[in-house]
Amino acid sequence: MRSIAKVVVLAVSVAGFSLQGVAQETGRLTAPPPHAKPTHLKHVLVIGATKGFEHDSVTPAMVAIYEMGRETGLWDAELRTDTELLTKKDLKRNAKTLDYFDAVVFASTTGEMDLDDSQKKDLLAFVKEDGKGFVGIHAALDTNYKWPEYGEMIGGWFDQHPWMTFQAPIINEDPSFPAVSHLPKAFLKYDEIYQPMSWSRDKVHVLLSLDPSKLNYENNPRVHRTDHDFAVAWTKMYGKGRVFYSTLGHTEESWSDPDIRKMYFESVKWVLGMTEGSTVTHARPAAAATP
Repeated sequence: MRSIAKVVVLAVSVAGFSLQGVAQETGRLTAPPPHAKPTHLKHVLVIGATKGFEHDSVTPAMVAIYEMGRETGLWDAELRTDTELLTKKDLKRNAKTLDYFDAVVFASTTGEMDLDDSQKKDLLAFVKEDGKGFVGIHAALDTNYKWPEYGEMIGGWFDQHPWMTFQAPIINEDPSFPAVSHLPKAFLKYDEIYQPMSWSRDKVHVLLSLDPSKLNYENNPRVHRTDHDFAVAWTKMYGKGRVFYSTLGHTEESWSDPDIRKMYFESVKWVLGMTEGSTVTHARPAAAATP
């Protein structure tokens, strides 16, 4: 029995040595350690801080941005529900700050965020002067009403959702833009569409908008825009930096929708400078004229 055991051990050892030799010859043992991060990765900070209404979709949105980067190898994501990292100060403790990141994503943030004046200045400079990226998801428009420069950066603020969550009739105004190129010219999405205030088409590049001819305005006191121009997604430059915003993503289910996931995946790529797309303002399409 001992002889048999020795033979088995020897056979296993020889087999292991042979496999190791094959692996070495094929280069399989030259892979980096399991936990090493590629140095070429971009770094994205995802903030899900809420001081007002708390969307059930905050977690799915944050996880989606994390998964997109991990699955494609294009970026790693730091997920936070606080605002501590929105600074350029050295926080020590191996804490990453704005100088480390290439883009910031606000995932349905709400209310007046806990930011002091230096943090506000740093975030604006991150985009405007450093040329980094910013993506606003849904309630990122329902945030920082007392901070005028924030509204200027993102393009406006929330002013009701006239039809709550409904089958929204959407027009694709720029099918050439990477974030919406997969979407048809006209389509329906079950989501909550914000009505923006302090917003103007001549300050942003509209990608998606509601089809005004297919909306019901009757006895709806929440409709405040007399031009019936309800943008669903847009891009803009803020100084040297790229900004993307979309009202889509209100529901938890939307983050299982391949269309929505691809839109935000491509939007992050765009603000990171990986793809190109227009930020030039344009007139409202004739097909979307006020009825």
